[in-house]
Amino acid sequence: MIYVLIGFIIVCISYFLYKAYKNTQDIQINKINILPDSTKQFPSLSILHLSDLHLENISLTPSQLASKLKDESVDIVALTGDFLDRKRSIPKLLPYLDVLQDMKPAYGIYAVLGNHDYVLKPEDLAELMTVLQEHDIHVLQNESETISVHGQLLNIVGIDDDSTNRSDVTLAYQDVQEGTGTTVVLTHDPNVVLHMQGYRFDFLMAGHFHGGQICYPKAYHLAKMGRLAKQNVIKGLHMHHETPFYISEGLGQTGLNIRIGSRPEITFHQIPLSHSKRASFKRLNSSAAGSST
Repeated sequence: MIYVLIGFIIVCISYFLYKAYKNTQDIQINKINILPDSTKQFPSLSILHLSDLHLENISLTPSQLASKLKDESVDIVALTGDFLDRKRSIPKLLPYLDVLQDMKPAYGIYAVLGNHDYVLKPEDLAELMTVLQEHDIHVLQNESETISVHGQLLNIVGIDDDSTNRSDVTLAYQDVQEGTGTTVVLTHDPNVVLHMQGYRFDFLMAGHFHGGQICYPKAYHLAKMGRLAKQNVIKGLHMHHETPFYISEGLGQTGLNIRIGSRPEITFHQIPLSHSKRASFKRLNSSAAGSST
């Protein structure tokens, strides 16, 4: 009888893990529109946002990514860190970057690094940086670039990873002129938003939490990952001091290649290029709710 019970338990666990693995193949495509309160029409910026590829544990192939993006066009691509954490994974990154290049984003591809990228040895991290740069990806480490998009100034600010104490908001903003254009922030750990008093931004994108990856039903294991996680602010669209920020659930996984209560995510954002400080926001094709912090 005991062997029957053990066998039953093994079958149940195996089925549970199989379903959790299949969840990693259930890619959600979310579309986020940030709409100004004013009825005045502003030019807008379209962004493809990808985060946390974790190429050691990703179920989405480059060809599948290409298929999902084939009918889309965007102004910029934003990559918010955690590409990989092992040197041997660097060649695996190349076809994914080729897919993004093939999209031909009108104003380029921008990236920041995450805590897992910094696990690499210095020489291997340098190799990763070279690969990104060879694919025309602007890697921002506490720095910014200002470009003209549809006749409007756009400040793209990259704040380095906060979870490894590499973030320096003052340094990242040193070349951003106050009151000029629209400011979009890329960072890996969204907790940095809590330390940006006095630094204006119109939209911020991050990742890091994987939407919990394993939620039962709440991602209690993320509590050690900062104040936002303790408040269960781990995915989706949120507001901080009346300014929107977005936390992607990411594409890959860490540890086991499974997800429970979360799904991999590809996100398209549409934001106004304007000086409007207040905005309402609408989330399309997505189930995760936003909140204020």
